[in-house]
Amino acid sequence: MHGRSVLILGTRGIPAAHGGFETFAEHLALFLVDRGWKVGVYCQDQRAVSGSRLMTETWRGIDLLHVAVPSEGPLSTLVFDWHCVRDAARRDAVNLVLGYNGAAFLPYLRLHGRRVVTNMDGIEWRRAKWGMAAKTWFWTNEWIAAWTSHRMIADHPAIADHLATRRARAATAMIPYGSDMVTDAPVEPVTALGLSPQDYLVSIARLEPDNSILPMVEGFSRRPRGKKLAVLGNLDPAIPYHRALLDAAGPEVVFTGGLYDPAQVQALRFHAFTYLHGHTVGGTNPSLVESLAAGNAVIAHDNAFNRWTAGAAARFFRTGDEFVAALEARLAERREPGEVRAIAWREAARFDWPSVLGAYEAQLLEQTRPAVAPDREPRPAEASLGRPAASAGPPPEIAVPTRGPAE
Repeated sequence: MHGRSVLILGTRGIPAAHGGFETFAEHLALFLVDRGWKVGVYCQDQRAVSGSRLMTETWRGIDLLHVAVPSEGPLSTLVFDWHCVRDAARRDAVNLVLGYNGAAFLPYLRLHGRRVVTNMDGIEWRRAKWGMAAKTWFWTNEWIAAWTSHRMIADHPAIADHLATRRARAATAMIPYGSDMVTDAPVEPVTALGLSPQDYLVSIARLEPDNSILPMVEGFSRRPRGKKLAVLGNLDPAIPYHRALLDAAGPEVVFTGGLYDPAQVQALRFHAFTYLHGHTVGGTNPSLVESLAAGNAVIAHDNAFNRWTAGAAARFFRTGDEFVAALEARLAERREPGEVRAIAWREAARFDWPSVLGAYEAQLLEQTRPAVAPDREPRPAEASLGRPAASAGPPPEIAVPTRGPAE
């Protein structure tokens, strides 16, 4: 491959307005452009196809490759992924793919001689919300991504352990998610929601069963707490799980709906008394890392992913009763906010963006060099950031099925 050129696939696009992968893609693209890379990011546009499906514009030195997809939903995402891959196959660049949900198309890139680096995200097929057909699709795509990618990126030691059951461990680099330290934030975004600094707890997650939203809302609402609980996320009363949340919520629970302004969400984190993190599946979750960087005390679901990430900044729970015990212990604390923030910031220091982005650049540079022999695995990855893997302990919840996905 000629020169330093990278294409970023797998997100809705930048500037970031949706989630963790988009935020990461924006940070990485800007970082690489500043270091002399030619960077292209594919962006999904919901619009009718008239003339060319692909339109290009430049934003802060980055080529934004807008792909028209006239509909929305899971099928439209696959259509978008396919057209991104078809276009990327014609360009001379390393392909950084964020997530493996469309990995069925990656062999097309390999057939055209392109180098592929894939961030393998979490173990999507283990999420309770998916039916058997969806789990089978994700499980199959995970295997395809593992064997099609020249390098896999795991954002957590437990994910790296899981990927080692797919392919030799030397094929994977462990690089966590990143965040900027937040040392101040305006109070107006908080007061606009009827909240007061240090007088509320906050949950920032999709309102789904595998994020433990219902047991947290139920536990918080068992009796008056003297503080509010702000629950972010799109709420649709027609969805049974969302209806159950509304039925379980006491008068101190505030459903804010989906909030996508990064400054507003950052302010809600910074001024919160405690951040609630119920995620049961995933790696180094962006919301948890960003809450640590905002100086939050944390109450988190007890699993290898969250323990490794939050460390001493968190209390942990598995059951509803354990959540209530952790909640009441936190409410009874008399630690000053400055002491709480110092603990969280110590944990967050392991996830600083410069180290994370530098590690990604090293992996991309490796793919600009002559290819390894086809009958050999790549040499062991040098990137490994954050707490040593041994501290996470063995993650029993990611046992590998022998025939297909199963709960």
